[in-house]
Amino acid sequence: MTELSELMAGAARLRDRGHGRLVSYSRKVFIPLTHLCRDVCHYCTFAERPQPGKPAYLSPDDVLAIARAGQAAGCTEALFTLGDKPELRYGAARDALVALGHPTTISYLTAMCDLVLRETSLLPHANPGVMTREEIAALREVSASQGIMLESTSERLCEKGGVHFGSPDKHPAVRLETIRLAGELKVPFTTGILIGIGEMREERVAALEAIARLHDRYGHIQEVIVQNFRAKPDTKWADAEEPDLEDLLWTIATARRILGPDMNIQAPPNLSPGVYPRLVDAGLNDWGGVSPVTPDHVNPEAPWPAIEELARMSSEMGKVLVNRLAVYPSYVRAPDVWLAPEVAIRVRRMSDAEGYAREDDWAPGNTEPPPAPRLRLGAVDAGIARLVERASGGQRLDPPEIMQLFAARDVDYRHVTGAADALRQAVSGDVIRYVVNRNINYTNICYFRCRFCAFSKGRTHEDLRGAPYDLALEEVARRAVEAWQRGATEVCLQGGIHPDYTGETYEAICRTIKQAVPGMHIHAFSPLEVTQGAATLQTPIPDFLAKLKEAGLGTLPGTAAEILDDEVRAIICPDKINTAQWLDVQRAAHKLGLRTTSTIMYGHVESSLAWARHLLALRDLQVETGGFTEFVPLPFVHMEAPMYRQGRARRGPTFREAVIMHSVARLVLHPAITNIQTSWVKMGPAGAAICLQSGANDLGGTLMNESISRAAGTQHGQEFPPDAMEKLIHSIGRVPQQRDTLYRPVDEERRAASFVAEDLAPIVLTPPRKKVMA
Repeated sequence: MTELSELMAGAARLRDRGHGRLVSYSRKVFIPLTHLCRDVCHYCTFAERPQPGKPAYLSPDDVLAIARAGQAAGCTEALFTLGDKPELRYGAARDALVALGHPTTISYLTAMCDLVLRETSLLPHANPGVMTREEIAALREVSASQGIMLESTSERLCEKGGVHFGSPDKHPAVRLETIRLAGELKVPFTTGILIGIGEMREERVAALEAIARLHDRYGHIQEVIVQNFRAKPDTKWADAEEPDLEDLLWTIATARRILGPDMNIQAPPNLSPGVYPRLVDAGLNDWGGVSPVTPDHVNPEAPWPAIEELARMSSEMGKVLVNRLAVYPSYVRAPDVWLAPEVAIRVRRMSDAEGYAREDDWAPGNTEPPPAPRLRLGAVDAGIARLVERASGGQRLDPPEIMQLFAARDVDYRHVTGAADALRQAVSGDVIRYVVNRNINYTNICYFRCRFCAFSKGRTHEDLRGAPYDLALEEVARRAVEAWQRGATEVCLQGGIHPDYTGETYEAICRTIKQAVPGMHIHAFSPLEVTQGAATLQTPIPDFLAKLKEAGLGTLPGTAAEILDDEVRAIICPDKINTAQWLDVQRAAHKLGLRTTSTIMYGHVESSLAWARHLLALRDLQVETGGFTEFVPLPFVHMEAPMYRQGRARRGPTFREAVIMHSVARLVLHPAITNIQTSWVKMGPAGAAICLQSGANDLGGTLMNESISRAAGTQHGQEFPPDAMEKLIHSIGRVPQQRDTLYRPVDEERRAASFVAEDLAPIVLTPPRKKVMA
């Protein structure tokens, strides 16, 4: 193996350690705000002199027209390119700025970034050259990221005869100071080197090491570009020799070696057509910005590759092309640190759990059809295959391994979902079960302030759906009787934590139902309600659960779990019970012979690490007690959720994330929890069908009166009757079976009653009868 081959192989191993199979790009539109520049770089065709009749700057209307064309083409980034401080050289630039109402080019740039941020869905990325602290800070408020190419740290290039002679903004110390200031100000920053402009390899290494030192200090360098010089006509370097492919590969590999596995290293694909596999071999993990709308204004002679072609060629190298935002995933996952508030809101809403751009417009609760996965890779990743095999064999995976499964895309995604479905077949066969039940939400008044909840009401929740209510016991009994008449075997009771409720209230609800319908199974009271009820009676939780069981409680729902990770709970429900308390209530219930369900609510602020911790907490408790009947993934419905309305959350999981949650749960929880349920309310019937082919074996309940998800904004119905349930199950070649809460088949009388159910009578929402806490 040659020295270069060895260097590249080592770089590729480093890259794979940090980025796995993913190669990213940004779907962007280029906005050349001005071609004027005070510098005179000897290789540049972007910079122009003022021309009579040609505006010195794009107008706001021009900027918006380009941005909107990008938005229509599915772009997520608006890259502003421009020359350095042209007003310091050209009177025409100064006059134009006066007419635009701005003192400097960067002031106008800041206004245009703000315009694009306000008027389009794009994220601005600003690349204006050397800046002051104040300019960087102002741009940070209206852009997702910024950048400046270091190009080189060679002072020689600024001397007479060098390519940067006569270009004051190209002095290395000046550019390094801009990069340093961006680090101090917590700006996700792009930089890089330009090779083949007269520098020596030792000087390239020095430039890369200078970048590495700044990143080690501030952690803000989000990508490093290795750009190869291309000779252009009508420049002083028109006849200069361009760096050859080996030189480019050496530099990319060296950059990876110096900057490490996690750095994003990019080489523009349009400057190296036909050799993409070699660039990947050298350690690249990003193709940079690729525009379906505008040319590369810096290298107009080099057209962009088609994105589909880039995806195909990436797949030939065993890589999955993924669209990123203008800010890279590690910064997306910490928006409060790295982004201004208004930008952070936009980024959260545009990103998935890993920090990449969302893949589609689907969201839990909406009626968009589920997107079909695109499969380009020919072979499954060996590491993914090994993890799937171990999990299918019942081995306990650790959090990083589970995170790898959650991150699976392309054929790896199909392998995980397919393996989960095969495991479902081995455990449950072709039977898909469902229960005929009715939701009874006895009150929507709650003194807790969970930031995801659009159901609870009070004096501070008047802008959300519905009015506060507190059901009379007579209405609870009436609904239970009606549910029984319609074939139900279960009523599921949950509500807000009413400030006037005590443990006796919960007991009275159970006794009322049992008195009205002795045969009805009561599935009721989350661990939060149990904890609150026990506290009001000053009774230990096991004793209170025993009281509820004596009053008729049959099983407990596993809600109020949200995410069993206290770092996440501190954000979404800081006043709620913590992870240990939730698990303790479940443990106590199991010891008393009360079975419970388990749930997760995902797709808001958490990461896949939290998902992994959650699944392992459930698995470990199930191994200890055996008390869980099922696991129910509940994707976050964002529409009316307060934390989404306030810009503090994502818009639920992507469809890929929603489906793979069911698959990974099947694998990770095996063999402890055998039933994986999908929520038709949140996934929709079509999405639920896909989950039933990806590891789930249960369709949940018919519900009759679903209101919690409806309050959050789901557009799916309030009831999914048995004939519709069974039609859906038959449509995927499975066998439907009506079950009770404990997964036993129901008798023929109950089943027959469920198929001839009359329409529901109008519900009565009893107004609050007591003072409600604000």
